[in-house]
Amino acid sequence: MVVAGDFKNGVTFEMDGQVMQVIEFQHVKPGKGAAFVRTKLRNVITGAVVERTFSPTDKYENAYVERKDMQYLYNDGDLYYFMDMESYEQLPIGQDKLDDNFQFVKENMMCKIVSYKGNVFAVEPPTFVELEVTDTEPGFKGDTATGTTKPATLETGAIVKVPLFINIGDVLKIDTRTGEYLARA
Repeated sequence: MVVAGDFKNGVTFEMDGQVMQVIEFQHVKPGKGAAFVRTKLRNVITGAVVERTFSPTDKYENAYVERKDMQYLYNDGDLYYFMDMESYEQLPIGQDKLDDNFQFVKENMMCKIVSYKGNVFAVEPPTFVELEVTDTEPGFKGDTATGTTKPATLETGAIVKVPLFINIGDVLKIDTRTGEYLARA
């Protein structure tokens, strides 16, 4: 059990059948009346953010969200297959559980499968990936002074903005959280 008076950032608990995670919290002791805890909570499964106040004595069940490293194998239609590297079991996951940042994942990359009570609700790709450019306009000598960018298609089919000096065949380091080009690898 977790008591609202003990809330900290990152604590996950079950409230009204939903798994909630504390993003921000503040203990408030007004001059008149009882103390309370003002929080900003994220629904772990849907991603919705709500603000709510609690009495410091409110109790909730702890929610243990499991994150497991699994290798992405391939996709077959709307199903994406991941393999547990310990038991070699394959787990099919529907496309609806994947975020936009999954476009930077290629076969055989390790991802974190996030589940609660055995139900998978998210797939977290690696934070940084190295991918090859398969299509972009050619760069010209001297195109390095300005901050101008051009679109480049990566080997996974994702399109990112890159500096003008990037050419086909270059391997780029990409931040999957923002989808931004970081550097040449």
